[in-house]
Amino acid sequence: MNHQIALSFEDGVTRFVTSLLDERVADAAYRSGINIPLDCREGACGTCKAFCESGRFLMSDYVDEALTADEAARGFVLTCRMTPLSDCVVQIPATSAVAKASAASTFTANIVSVKNLSPTAFVLTLHGSAIECLKFLPGQYANLCLPGSNETRAYSFSSLVHDGTVSFLIRNVPQGRMSRYLTERARPGDPIRFQAPFGSFYFRQTGRPVVMIAGGTGLAPFLAMLEYIGVNRLAIPVHLVYGVTNEEDLVALDELEVHTRNLAGQLDITVCVANAATPGRNKGFVTDHLVPEMFHGGDVDLYLCGPPPMVAAVEAFLNERRLKPVQMHYEKFLPSK
Repeated sequence: MNHQIALSFEDGVTRFVTSLLDERVADAAYRSGINIPLDCREGACGTCKAFCESGRFLMSDYVDEALTADEAARGFVLTCRMTPLSDCVVQIPATSAVAKASAASTFTANIVSVKNLSPTAFVLTLHGSAIECLKFLPGQYANLCLPGSNETRAYSFSSLVHDGTVSFLIRNVPQGRMSRYLTERARPGDPIRFQAPFGSFYFRQTGRPVVMIAGGTGLAPFLAMLEYIGVNRLAIPVHLVYGVTNEEDLVALDELEVHTRNLAGQLDITVCVANAATPGRNKGFVTDHLVPEMFHGGDVDLYLCGPPPMVAAVEAFLNERRLKPVQMHYEKFLPSK
């Protein structure tokens, strides 16, 4: 049986390869034109040592000097001796350039719609036959090209791929060039190019409970993650805390309701608004609605996406209370000037 292997490089580039039956990861990568650093191919030198973030695999015929028992127990692997038994995500301790994997895939698609959700956000939906070949990890982003220029803007995928269609939840930046193009000039059918996938902020399958904290349109990657968890029927408890400044900034609440139904009994969502004058909502910042019980004594994976002040506030909250998740992944965003 073939398996999809996501190779995550230390510069944020991710490349996907397919391992054939009983094929080792390094061989699958090499067959796809990606040269994972290695010397011996015999499990003796340790040059190809990497870390498997998720997935099942078999490791065989290697020496302890190349990979110790403690390292193997913690999830480290030798890609030259690693045979996948499922789809896997493997963290490669090298840049994509070193592995000759730095060329991003470029896609051309057509605009289906630009739907305003609020004065501060909209959803861009794209469709095209090329998108059928698009692969990314939920949480990653694409660089969209501004038509008529060499400028790009980074936006997280807010959905998985469905029949050649994919979506982005985008902040409407006042006077922003891409925002103005998409909301004022773009029409259904217009072509747009993008490169993908990018980013080390993506969902890892560890089996631990998950806490997601989103600020504003930082909700985008979590929509893709929640869809992924539902589609793959991952039986893990998830708590999403979603905060905005004003009531009018709240978006995708109907989509969150769908995820709540699909993940019945395992998804809790807390929505809060910072503006104290807002009626009928939880008041305050996301940190006002974080409780120790969410963190299961630290045995959780924490994902955090939002503006830098929110990310800093959550980090301070955790430090003050000495809460240390097993894994913490975060992504800060600022509008392009």
